[in-house]
Amino acid sequence: MPTNLFHRAIAARQRPLRRQSNLIQKCLCRRVSRSWLLLLLLLTSPAIVQAQFNFTTNNGALTVTGYTGPGGAVIIPDSTNGLPVTSIGVEGLRNCTNLINVTIPNSVTNVGDGAFLSCTNLTNVTIGTSVASIGGHAFAGCGLAGVTIPNSVTIMWPYAFAACTNLTAVYFQGNAPSVGPFVFSGDNSATAYYLPGTTGWTSFLDGRPTVLWNPQVQSNGPGFGVGTNGFGFIISGTSNLVVVVEASTNLSNSIWSPLQTNTLIGGSYYFSDPAWTNYSSRFYRLRWP
Repeated sequence: MPTNLFHRAIAARQRPLRRQSNLIQKCLCRRVSRSWLLLLLLLTSPAIVQAQFNFTTNNGALTVTGYTGPGGAVIIPDSTNGLPVTSIGVEGLRNCTNLINVTIPNSVTNVGDGAFLSCTNLTNVTIGTSVASIGGHAFAGCGLAGVTIPNSVTIMWPYAFAACTNLTAVYFQGNAPSVGPFVFSGDNSATAYYLPGTTGWTSFLDGRPTVLWNPQVQSNGPGFGVGTNGFGFIISGTSNLVVVVEASTNLSNSIWSPLQTNTLIGGSYYFSDPAWTNYSSRFYRLRWP
């Protein structure tokens, strides 16, 4: 075979090999690219992060001094490493604008000065039933619209809830606490509600009006029982109270579900439950929002 024909034959044989090699390289590149893409996706996927708190220790108890978590709905732990969490420290969570909902555990007895100062997006806080003192500026500048003060609270220091401009309702579960000046400074729409049987209340609390929260079901009055629109009853109480009606099917393992939120226009409201026939038994209760 002439030399030039031999080289052509070799070249012809190499072309498919080169094409195959190029194809293999392309496939490998695609696989590598896909692998890198998958790795990048894994690396950039949002991680599940648990809330992080900083603490100091004092006489076998912990004080919260900082928070570095992602925010949102946050539950402060009642203990860490076997030690109880008993206090939210001075300015411990100040300027944590990523907080929306905070639960303070029942182990906490003191909320320090400026603990949640300027947490502007904090719209809901559950205060534990052992808190006795709420410090100055503790919740000042927060986005709270309503808050419940447990009956354990005996003192609220100056400016505790100042500049909470969205605050309309403060619900007190116990006797009137001692309050420093300007506790509700700037909260021009706030009303303080208190329960029957509690003491120390006057017409105003630090300049904000107080109202007795006393809705009652009229179980012996007209309209109580089965009607054309279902089972119903009249709720009466102080005019313009806002009342939530909840229902449960089992008192021993009670899970309460809200059914209606009603305003007692003129001091009364007729409630009816058209779905009552769907249950073998149903219980009702009233609560504030």
